Amino acid sequence: MFIGHYGVSFAAKPFGRGVPLWVWFIAVQWMDIIWSVLVFFGIEKLRIVPDFTQANALDLYYMPYTHGLPGSIALSVALGAVVAIFFPGQRAKTLLLVAAASFSHWILDLIVHVPDLPLYANSNKVGLGLWRHVMASFPLELILLVLGAWLYARRATFTGPRGRYAFGGFVIFLAVIQWYANFGPPPSSTNAMAATALAMYIGLALLAGWVERMATVRLLPQPSAA
Repeated sequence: MFIGHYGVSFAAKPFGRGVPLWVWFIAVQWMDIIWSVLVFFGIEKLRIVPDFTQANALDLYYMPYTHGLPGSIALSVALGAVVAIFFPGQRAKTLLLVAAASFSHWILDLIVHVPDLPLYANSNKVGLGLWRHVMASFPLELILLVLGAWLYARRATFTGPRGRYAFGGFVIFLAVIQWYANFGPPPSSTNAMAATALAMYIGLALLAGWVERMATVRLLPQPSAA
């Protein structure tokens, strides 16, 4: 999964209003950010296999540290702790929310990946394999993105039409990226894949921060439970 993760970012932001949107963009892709670095240095591995699934050409056969269940939990908690340190306030709440947003990556990957997510070390791999059916996985990505963006927008006060257009344009841009990821040419090499992915994750986080500053005046507080 790719842009579907960003639906979680948008949905999480109103619950952690003191944490910028760009941090939520980093959080939901944190496992893949570390994965990109480890792939580039040959620690985790993949193969480029054209038509490996309908959605992409990635045979992710060795990624026990970032996408194994224990590693995913550890990375999520570690990121939550770091964010809680740098964004004071309700630190326990921030840690839990950021860790949950980060770990949502593993949960959503479980739906689309073929069995390549290790439950322990590099064994007992799981994955429901929706990537085998791109006409199902692609709409799911869009639904998650749009739903999260809608949840964000309904709590936001935008800077007039310009702000709304900027936010809407950003969401459309993310959808276009997903279309290219599913229907464009496969990466030329594993290192090219890792470098492109890392640049994309960082670039989209920076763009999210810019859109938030330009488009959003404030977020309304979450309603209190009755």
